[in-house]
Amino acid sequence: MPILVMKFGGTSVATLDRIARVAKRVAREVANGYDVIVIVSAMAGRTNELVGWVEETSPMFDAREYDAVVSSGENVTAGLMALRLQEMDVPARSWQGWQVPVRTTSAHSAARIEEIPTANIAAKFAEGMKVAVVAGFQGISPEGRITTLGRGGSDTTAVAFAAAFGAERCDIYTDVDGVYTTDPRISDKARKLDKIAFEEMLELASLGAKVLQTRSVELAMRYKVKLRVLSSFEEYDPNAGTLVCDEEEIVEQNAVAGVAYSRDEAKMTLISVADRPGIASAIFTPLAEAGVNVDMIVQNISEEGRTDMTFSCPVGQVGRAEKALGAARDRGEINFHDLVADDAVSKVSIVGIGMRSQAGIAAKMFAVLAREGINIKVITTSEIKISVLIDRKYMELAVQALHDAFELEKA
Repeated sequence: MPILVMKFGGTSVATLDRIARVAKRVAREVANGYDVIVIVSAMAGRTNELVGWVEETSPMFDAREYDAVVSSGENVTAGLMALRLQEMDVPARSWQGWQVPVRTTSAHSAARIEEIPTANIAAKFAEGMKVAVVAGFQGISPEGRITTLGRGGSDTTAVAFAAAFGAERCDIYTDVDGVYTTDPRISDKARKLDKIAFEEMLELASLGAKVLQTRSVELAMRYKVKLRVLSSFEEYDPNAGTLVCDEEEIVEQNAVAGVAYSRDEAKMTLISVADRPGIASAIFTPLAEAGVNVDMIVQNISEEGRTDMTFSCPVGQVGRAEKALGAARDRGEINFHDLVADDAVSKVSIVGIGMRSQAGIAAKMFAVLAREGINIKVITTSEIKISVLIDRKYMELAVQALHDAFELEKA
C-alpha cells in the first residue's frame, strides 16, 4: 500500500473530542487505500506544564531526565489516538520513539535524527496494521536514553518518517489552513498560497513565520518530500492547504512570495574595535559558545585602525551577549570602547524565488519604507530574501506597506 504521513499539532489533539475528530480524518485516508503513519504532538499546553514541573523540581536539571519527563506528553497522545482508532475498527497501535527506533544524537533537548529504520513498522503493516501512531518530538540516543528534538520537533519527526518510508506525501495539520503571504493578524489582505517552493518556505520559517519548524523544511527539501500544510479544523477537502514543493512544480512565480517578521530583535554595536585579522572570530566565537543566536552582521568602514561591529540577536539574549563579550574583553581577547544595545527593533523580510530573475526588488522595498518614514538600521540580503532591521514601533506598518506594494493579495 502507498504510505501517507499525517502530523497533528497540539491544538489539533488538545481534547478527547479533537482526537476523535482527527481520528476520523485518519480513518478516511485508510479507506482511500493508504497505510498511514500518524505523528502526534502533546495535547496543547501539556509540554509547557511538564517543563514547568521540571524547572520547579530542579532549576539546574539533568537534561536526560528533562527529556524523560517532557517526552511523556506525546506518549499520552499517541496511546489515546490509537485507542480511538481501535474503537473505530481501524487496526492501529502506538509507537514511542525508542520502539521504532528513532535514532538520534545525544544532544538532549536539541537532538537531531540520524536514522529511522523501517523494519519494525513495515513488519506490522505487513501483518495487517493500518495505522502506526508515533509519538513525535522524541527518539533514543546511542546511550539508550530518551531524547527530544526541541520545540516544533514533531514537524521534523513527520518529515523524517516520510523520507524514510518513501511516503507519497506528508500532511502537517495545524491550527491554520495553510501558508499565507504574511501574518493575517497584521494584514487583512494576506492571501493563502496554493503552492510555495521549499527555498521560500525555508526562508520564511527562519525569518519568523511559525507555520513549520525550520529543520523540517530543510529535511523536506533535501529528500524531496512533498509537504502539505492544512488545518485540522476545516471540513475535509483533498485540495485544501498549501503544498510545499520543488520550484519546478510552480508554473508562474511572483517576484515576492511573502513578507515575514521577527518582532523581538535587538541590535548590538561594539564601538571602536581594533580592525585586524581575526577580530570577527574573536567577537563571534564567545557569542557562539554562550549560545547567542547572531543573525545580521555589519562592519563599518575602518578609520585609523578602528571599526564598529554591529549584529542582531533575539532580545532575550542581550544579557548573555553582554556577559560573553565583557568576559572576552577581560581576557584581553578583544578591546572595544563601548557596547551599545538597542532592544526595541524588529526584523522585516521579503522572500521570493522570483527575485533571482527580476531587478529592482531591493530598490522598491527601500522606496516603500522611505515613503512611510521608516528608517533602516541594518540590511542583509541573499539570493531570494531581503531583510531589514527597523524600530519595532514601525514593524506592522512596514509589513502592511510592503504587502500592498508588491500586491501580494493578488494570485
